[in-house]
Amino acid sequence: MKNILKCAAVALAMTTMPAAAEVELSLYLGVQSVQGSTGSGTFPGGVPVSRSFDWEGRPLENPYYYGGRAMWWTQSNIGFGIEGTHTKAYASTADLAAIGASSFELSDGHNIITANIMKRWPGAFKLEKFTPYVGAGAGIAIPHVDVTVNGASNRTFGYETTGPALRGIAGIKYDLNDHWALFTEYQFTWSDNDITIDADPLVPGQLPGSISTDILTHAVNIGVSYSF
Repeated sequence: MKNILKCAAVALAMTTMPAAAEVELSLYLGVQSVQGSTGSGTFPGGVPVSRSFDWEGRPLENPYYYGGRAMWWTQSNIGFGIEGTHTKAYASTADLAAIGASSFELSDGHNIITANIMKRWPGAFKLEKFTPYVGAGAGIAIPHVDVTVNGASNRTFGYETTGPALRGIAGIKYDLNDHWALFTEYQFTWSDNDITIDADPLVPGQLPGSISTDILTHAVNIGVSYSF
C-alpha cells in the first residue's frame, strides 16, 4: 500500500497543474470498528458455513490500523486522488466455535484501495485556518486472509483480491502553516468479499472453500498532511 501511495504521489506531481492547484499527501491513525455481518458459503470439502459474524476491529493491536492518501486539488477545491487503508476484521471466539475454525481473520490488513473525489471549503465558519471537507471513493478490497479450519493440515494465509469497495469521508483540517496541517475525520469503508479457503493438500481431490460476506468499518482518524 505504501508503494501504491508513493507512485500515486509521483504521478500527481508530474501532472501539469494550474498555478493555484496543489498536491496534498496525508497519513493517519485512528480507532476503527467493524459492523457485524452474515457470512455464508462452504469450507473445503463442501462443509456448509452460515453465520452472523460479530467482527472485532482491534485497531490498537499490532498490526495497527492506519491509512494514507494522495490528493490533487483543483482551483475549484475539488480533489482527485488515491487512498489506501489498513483496516482489520477478526471473527470472535464464539464465531470460531460455531463454524469449526481456530482462526478466521483479515488481520494483516483488510486493505481497501480506492480512487477518491473530494470537496473542501477553505475558510468556512469564518475561521481562516479551518477547512472542512467530504469525500467518497470506489475501488477494491485486498485482505490478508488467515483461516485455519479445525482438523485441516494447512492454513489459508495470504493476500486475496476479494471484491469491490466503497469509502466515505467527512472531516476538518487545521493549517499549521502554508504546507503542514493536522486533521480529524470520520470514515467508513464497505466491501463485498468472496474469500477463498484453500483445500487441505492431504485430502485427495478436496475442493477449496469460499465464504462471502460484507465488511463495513467505521473509524475516527487523526492525521497530518503536507501540501505543495
